[in-house]
Amino acid sequence: MRYIILFLFSVCFVPNVRAQIYEVGFFLGNSNFIGDVGSTKYIAPVRPAAGLLVKWNRSTRHSFRASVLFTNLEARDKNSDDPRRVKRNYEISNTIMELSAGMEFTFWDFDLNSPYHQITPYLYTGISTARHKNYYFNTTKTSPPPGAPIRPIYENTYSWAYGIPMVLGVKTTSLEGLIIGAEIGVRYTFSDEIDGSSPDNPTRKNQHQFGNINSNDWYVFSGITLTYTFGNKPCYCFN
Repeated sequence: MRYIILFLFSVCFVPNVRAQIYEVGFFLGNSNFIGDVGSTKYIAPVRPAAGLLVKWNRSTRHSFRASVLFTNLEARDKNSDDPRRVKRNYEISNTIMELSAGMEFTFWDFDLNSPYHQITPYLYTGISTARHKNYYFNTTKTSPPPGAPIRPIYENTYSWAYGIPMVLGVKTTSLEGLIIGAEIGVRYTFSDEIDGSSPDNPTRKNQHQFGNINSNDWYVFSGITLTYTFGNKPCYCFN
């Protein structure tokens, strides 16, 4: 992670741009979870997701980007292709708030000052952190009716799951000042606690941890973005 942080800071020291243009808008879509509970499909939108994002365009090829996104990550063993998970029948729902900051790179020049229609694929990466509740599964205390899912127990604590967003999308200019995009963003986290498979409490971790301890949690946002541009018209030339 430190190499990504150093890279993002190093870009700040390139010669300053004479004028910039900013974007502010929202993300609307869905989310899905990939971990030790639920489906193992990488892109399988389950729950609604929404949030706000801002961009600072430094050139026609890159911009700084920050966002705050909200969703309810849901995982159900009954939706898995693994018969062992289906038989186990665990189920969890964890509301998260994700903060993310990094850099967006376009494949082609995306000049917002051009009178012509603009469209380009893009990549976004940086760092992210997601605030979530901590849970654990205790089958000795949980006795649901036959066939009912087994749900976790809340630990009464919160944690932050740090990660790396890897986003691929395409965006285009629309009405004057509006930019529409569509993207799929995978988040690799450095945590295995989101789905309750690795309790935050050390004592409970020794007793109730399960799943692949060498594989951390992932989650995916897929949807559309709509941003409005404002500020000085960009002059992508250097002093």
